[in-house]
Amino acid sequence: MRHFHDEWIQEWCDLNGWTDLFQERYNNYWAFPPNCVMPEPIPQKVMRIIKNEKGLSSSEQKWAFSAAVVSAIALLATCFWMSPMPLMLAFGFDAVTFARMDCEI
Repeated sequence: MRHFHDEWIQEWCDLNGWTDLFQERYNNYWAFPPNCVMPEPIPQKVMRIIKNEKGLSSSEQKWAFSAAVVSAIALLATCFWMSPMPLMLAFGFDAVTFARMDCEI
């Protein structure tokens, strides 16, 4: 799951004079700081600030919405079938979804 839009990071780089942004690995961005000849990772503190300002990415929003839909369908199915199994399956799906939404920065 992508936690950042490339545009968010590029916007920060443009404002702070960093150039040639590239993504080395999943959610690991590097760029050239001002007046440097070697790329450095975008600082984790900056990544946290960007995440707090911008909120959820589009993929995170889709997964959160799907978790809500699955939970609602499971609630209706539980009432209809009088069985807790749909709720248990929804709980498992939601747990995995929100564990994937955890940002490791």
